[in-house]
Amino acid sequence: MKTRLSPFPTNPQSVPHSHPRGERITGGKMLGRLFGKPKQETNALSTLDKLNENLEMLEKKEKVLVKKVAAEVEKAKEFTKAKNKRAAIQCLKRKRLYEQQVEQLGNFQLRIHDQMIMLEGAKATTETVDVLRSGAATMKAMQKAMNIDDVDKTMDEINEQTENMKQIQEALSTPIGAVADFDEDELEAELEELEGAELEEVLLQPATTAPAAPVPSGPRPVRPAPKRTAEEDELAALQAEMAL
Repeated sequence: MKTRLSPFPTNPQSVPHSHPRGERITGGKMLGRLFGKPKQETNALSTLDKLNENLEMLEKKEKVLVKKVAAEVEKAKEFTKAKNKRAAIQCLKRKRLYEQQVEQLGNFQLRIHDQMIMLEGAKATTETVDVLRSGAATMKAMQKAMNIDDVDKTMDEINEQTENMKQIQEALSTPIGAVADFDEDELEAELEELEGAELEEVLLQPATTAPAAPVPSGPRPVRPAPKRTAEEDELAALQAEMAL
């Protein structure tokens, strides 16, 4: 009798390994090989959009279930009027099942609202932290660009250049040559002597102009108009005729 060989090896050591010798495959590595690397965290805006879509879908289902509850109540009333107690009870049972689903959908909506509020708060916090981090990095870069030693060095250079400019201006304003030999006190004394001599000449000059006659304050007399001669009268009459 021939011995039937099994298609599977009975010795576990004879099973070939697909990984290098000495490497142990853990659960995480196995999942990573099967499903790849985990996806990165989705954008907050896209997540909020998905939550809104799910919330709208739950609200629509809730409206449908509320209509079904009302319909079952109406059916139960009709069966009660028809003295069909069994059918009325079945309608009430279905009504309670719909009400349980409505309550469950309400809890789902509440959880989604809670998740949306938390996600919006986390988004605002993340944006605030990112802005603060960016500001801190900018400030740090600015501080690296201008440290206190560079500032002190720049201020020293500015003070030095200012002092040099003052010295240059003073050197340019200093008189040179023959002008530098003039004594300022002597020039001022000479000027005072000239002013005193001019004042003395003015005081010693005789008064040659007569005082002006007083102007009468009353009305001036009107001079009579000169009388015309006979020849002048004839000339005036002749001019008048020629004008006509």
